Amino acid sequence: MTYVIAKPCVDVKDRACVDECPVDCIYEGDRTLYIHPEECVDCGACEPVCPVEAIFYEDDLPDEWSQYYNVNVEFFDIRGLGSPGGATQTGPVGYDHPFVEALPPQNEN
Repeated sequence: MTYVIAKPCVDVKDRACVDECPVDCIYEGDRTLYIHPEECVDCGACEPVCPVEAIFYEDDLPDEWSQYYNVNVEFFDIRGLGSPGGATQTGPVGYDHPFVEALPPQNEN
């Protein structure tokens, strides 16, 4: 089991969760953040600090955002990122999952 970052993070990318994560498993794409499912230790530290309530335990992911489980998992395989063992050393990866890339801008006024 793992935590998942869903749609409310897209185009926001508040990094409070990154700062709180004790295992450095939250990676930065172009438009959103992603939790590595193999590196996450299910501590839950990220969830309460998210200001847009975008982080959910896998089993608690709302139906409307259920596809974000696969988005988070597949993101790491898209360009062979795999399990690099730490977001800090990897830095921003310069791409997003195709599902996120296809979304219209989320912060239009």
